[in-house]
Amino acid sequence: MFQIALYEPEIPPNTGNIIRLCANTGCKLHLIHPLGFSMETKQLRRAGLDYRDLMNVVEHESWDHFADTHKDSRILAFSTKAKGFYTDISYEDNDILLFGPETRGLPETLLNALPEKQVLKMPMLASSRSLNLSNTVAIAAYEALRQTNFAQMR
Repeated sequence: MFQIALYEPEIPPNTGNIIRLCANTGCKLHLIHPLGFSMETKQLRRAGLDYRDLMNVVEHESWDHFADTHKDSRILAFSTKAKGFYTDISYEDNDILLFGPETRGLPETLLNALPEKQVLKMPMLASSRSLNLSNTVAIAAYEALRQTNFAQMR
């Protein structure tokens, strides 16, 4: 099963959309604190509809807690600062797809701690700043699922 991890997410509707994505694809969702909102936020509930109850959302008190819990998992971090594209890697079952907060992305220290080939980006026009977080998560998740022939959805 693929796992999605959101590092300090800030915008409730994005997280709600990702909850819905995970509920429909079987991906496990990790939320790494601090969050920029309450899990009871009306916007989060609206975007996630009733899907929050259909999936397993795991909250982690900090990056260190998350990292300690997932030492044996391969983490693929997504960043506009990456050299390699999200299509350049072969996804494996249990990979963790890690995404940073909407306004600042993943910290340099975290990105530098990972092998360069595990830091990936979406191709965009040079004049673009970034894609919407929930769109980026959906693109990456479906590429991982496609590469594994949608096995976890059968």
